[in-house]
Amino acid sequence: MSTEIPPFRPESGAATKLQILATEHWSLLATRALTYNEALSRVTIFLAILSGVVIALALVAQVSRFGPGFIAIAIPLLSVVAFTGISTIGRLMRLNGDDFRWVIGMNRLRHAYLELHPELEPFFVTSPYDDLTGALQTIGYPPATGRRVGSVLHALQALPGMLSVIVASVVGAIGALTAVAIGVRPLGVVLAAGASFVVAMVLLTRWGRRGIRRSEPSLEPRFPSPRSQG
Repeated sequence: MSTEIPPFRPESGAATKLQILATEHWSLLATRALTYNEALSRVTIFLAILSGVVIALALVAQVSRFGPGFIAIAIPLLSVVAFTGISTIGRLMRLNGDDFRWVIGMNRLRHAYLELHPELEPFFVTSPYDDLTGALQTIGYPPATGRRVGSVLHALQALPGMLSVIVASVVGAIGALTAVAIGVRPLGVVLAAGASFVVAMVLLTRWGRRGIRRSEPSLEPRFPSPRSQG
């Protein structure tokens, strides 16, 4: 009986690499799902608090007839809602950054798949490149320039942008109630509400843009898209 050891075959090494890459890919997919679940849970908690405060204020308004008692209760409660909303927006921006990291990681793994088996490229609809263009392709966002990505319309469609409008509206309500409390005329109350809304919206937008611009060295493109190289 022959006891010779079979020669090493490159295919066996490639199979091991594919198994390791696939395990990491499934791990990133599971982590991304957890990120989505936490984001939705955060939004649900905020909306539940907002709904509860609105119902409580409606009951108080029936008793106090929107008098001083109503204002004394409404301003603290709405301040709690605004604080919760700001905290939720901050956490959502962090979760979006984490989700971007997982997408970049999966794109790099996909790049490794294609290095092992280039003939599989026609079957992928997601990107094997780890720059912004590749990440947007994997997420499913249409290819666009940086300006379109940061457009107002796209920002308002995302969860942080939507919550920013809600929080800014709450701040506007606080501004209006404060103006009523100090005896400002109706026109001044409207102006105070509008100014509070605009200021809050501007600050939240600048905060969001500042968070988007932050980049970590580990997320620097290692396999940029061909267009980015050219």
